[in-house]
Amino acid sequence: MRLRLLYCITAFLLTNSISSQAPKKNTPSETYHAIQKLNFLGTALYIAAHPDDENTRLISYLSNEVKARTGYLSLTRGDGGQNIIGPELRELLGVLRTQELLKARSVDGGEQFFSRANDFGYSKHPDETLKIWNKEEILGDVVRTIRTFKPDIIINRFDHRSPGTTHGHHTSSAMLSVEAFDLANDKNSYSQQLQTTETWQPQRLFFNTSWWFYGSEEKFKKADKSNMLNVDIGVYYPMLGISNNEIAAIASSQHLCQGFGRLSQRGSTQEYVELLKGDLPKNRNDLFDGINTTWSRIDGGKEIGAILNQVEKDFNFKNPAAHIPELVKAYSLLQNSKDEHWKTLKSIELRSIIKDLAGLHFEAFTTTPNTNPGATVDVSIEIINRSNSPMLLKKASLQENVDAHENIILEENVKIDLKSKLRIPENTKYTNPYWLNEKGSLGMYTVKNEAYLGKPETPRAFKATYIIDFNGYEITFTKPVVFKHAKRDKGELFQPFEVVPEATASFKDKVLIFADNKAKQVGVTIKAHQNNVNGKVQLCFDKSWKVDQETKAFNIAKKGDEQIIYFRISPPENENESFISPILKVNGKEISKELVTIAYDHIPTQTILLPSEAKVVRLNIKKAGENIGYIMGAGDKVPNSLEQIGYTVHTIDPSAITKGSLQKYDAVVVGIRAYNVVEELKFKQPFLLDYVENGGNLIVQYNTAGRWGKQFENLAPYALEISRDRVTDENSEVKILEKHHSLINFPNSISKNDFNGWVQERGLYFPNKWDSKFTPILQMKDEGESAKKGSLLVAPYGKGNYIYTGLSFFRELPAGVPGAYKLFSNMISIGKDNIESNIKVKG
Repeated sequence: MRLRLLYCITAFLLTNSISSQAPKKNTPSETYHAIQKLNFLGTALYIAAHPDDENTRLISYLSNEVKARTGYLSLTRGDGGQNIIGPELRELLGVLRTQELLKARSVDGGEQFFSRANDFGYSKHPDETLKIWNKEEILGDVVRTIRTFKPDIIINRFDHRSPGTTHGHHTSSAMLSVEAFDLANDKNSYSQQLQTTETWQPQRLFFNTSWWFYGSEEKFKKADKSNMLNVDIGVYYPMLGISNNEIAAIASSQHLCQGFGRLSQRGSTQEYVELLKGDLPKNRNDLFDGINTTWSRIDGGKEIGAILNQVEKDFNFKNPAAHIPELVKAYSLLQNSKDEHWKTLKSIELRSIIKDLAGLHFEAFTTTPNTNPGATVDVSIEIINRSNSPMLLKKASLQENVDAHENIILEENVKIDLKSKLRIPENTKYTNPYWLNEKGSLGMYTVKNEAYLGKPETPRAFKATYIIDFNGYEITFTKPVVFKHAKRDKGELFQPFEVVPEATASFKDKVLIFADNKAKQVGVTIKAHQNNVNGKVQLCFDKSWKVDQETKAFNIAKKGDEQIIYFRISPPENENESFISPILKVNGKEISKELVTIAYDHIPTQTILLPSEAKVVRLNIKKAGENIGYIMGAGDKVPNSLEQIGYTVHTIDPSAITKGSLQKYDAVVVGIRAYNVVEELKFKQPFLLDYVENGGNLIVQYNTAGRWGKQFENLAPYALEISRDRVTDENSEVKILEKHHSLINFPNSISKNDFNGWVQERGLYFPNKWDSKFTPILQMKDEGESAKKGSLLVAPYGKGNYIYTGLSFFRELPAGVPGAYKLFSNMISIGKDNIESNIKVKG
């Protein structure tokens, strides 16, 4: 109930509304809070590198206590991180984390912005980061955000003066902010931006410091604080019935894929910021001290402020609608202001408040989640006035001058139901995250439409417009068209309404491994997004591969149904890497996209159109053993990859593990971060080690340091300490330390060449201390660092073998990296070379 209440409390605070959520219903207390914010004309921008970097406590404090318009600029969408709730990685993870950020902002009251920076993975120094990101372009994005958002104060999450001490993305975000602080007001810097925006000079730049940056609380207590401000962010909001820290905890807990669910904190809590640029406020507890944040800062604001401040002073909690005439008058005066920036922002806020005071409810919904260009869709429009204020619906329409409903009296609490047709123009672009429309680079997304730059998501293409006459003065409201439906176990649900192709095609497996020269039947799954779709599918492929028939026909009668068209593909004799892709030919169009859906209860359902393709790999690989047991951790696609090379993979439920239950498997593989996220595993560890002792092979993939007891006590049969060591350069040199070890020789011979083509990184969270019974197999390092030997460790235990690896197989196998497959096969096969030798001798 607390979570549900808070969503209502903060709904009106969100400018970047999540269009799929149900219409918000604010109480008088919440509307009063919105009026307080309406009367504060100050802006704060918080800047960091990733989703979950933001300090939700300070963002909520600025938004809800100070009442400032508050934004968070996350330079990346977190594409290079990990995901503990599902299989989405890379660009799909970026979409998921974008929506989690929007959900967090809907709780703490902030707004969300991004740059074009692609999170390419962990970076150890800003020099590397800014080279891969293209510093000039990302700096321009920060400048553009400042010029558009016009913050009075900027707060950096990280310290720009400490390169190399934390994630390179972190330090880079601060360095770019410091530089952009001055460039934003320079008309000669990024002058092309000034066609759509204008120069702006923030008043102050802060660094959000804390004891953590000083190494300990004791050191921070002794630090010179003469240049610091501090505020109590633990304040309680009596009108809302919740404290700031509680709001912040709920906001932070929206980052579920990063495992940021946390307990609420309550009580007084000090937050510190260090002044980097600008004047030091006289009041050390007020970040806006000395900055004009009243209505007098804008043209015509004095008269508007007199009205709105009086409304705040005399607010009628029993009959809030009594204030509608005053607010409508203030709105009309605001339209005469020459300050376009504040006029636009405060008009949005005023419209929302007027709507809430009047109990106005607008909806425009379809009964289908998507449609196609050129189609016509039935839309239901609802309007209801739940106040006694006289109103006239002058016009309700979906498209200008098309099927408009006009001059309808809105009587108190009488719902108006209207029907309309939404005609989708033939040239309508498909719905998609705008940053994924074009092919990007390792460090940058390509965005051709400059109007989208900085926005968290693609603006909705279709909206309903409502023009309401308030006793002679007209105000226009808009609502996006959504898909509304109900489920018995969840009730009324809202999703974005999407425009998609008539059909899309996909492969079940994104990587197809051909372990020998035998042909395979490969299915192309075609999904219809309208009724009666027919056409042809053409398979595009490299000519070194052979296909039985390049083009085949398909016919699907019902929208939502699928048909699988099979092609027989023969690999070349020698090792080869290539791609195959389908092209659908429908009604004169060529479609080469697949539709991916991301559906979790805590975010709106997302549909993403990506290029449809699969990597095909002809690989000369050998393996020993057949049956693999896999214990899932935070979610990965390694089991699918192992099945590609002929293993039978059984998913093991940790609760079902008992003494002797694992002996049927040739190897047991533990998924990434399993010991971090599967609490039961530490109780099953004796059974896992018993499996090894009795002749099994246990392969444990990486876990993050410090999240299970004292350095993962009893994680391995011998002493093993996990560190934060990693090698981020995927092209770093790999040295084979044990050239004669079976992991390097059986059943596949591993050489340096098998580490070519790796993606994003070599590995992460390597052990840095281990018992002498462990043998380190590989050595690698990033430039300028000491060599790391903990990426692959093996130790005999009883009759079996225990392997711990921090190598990023969870990235390499789904990417179809041949050497990664060979090495993983060798890990599974360890110890079986002796068995095979004995069989040959007996034979």
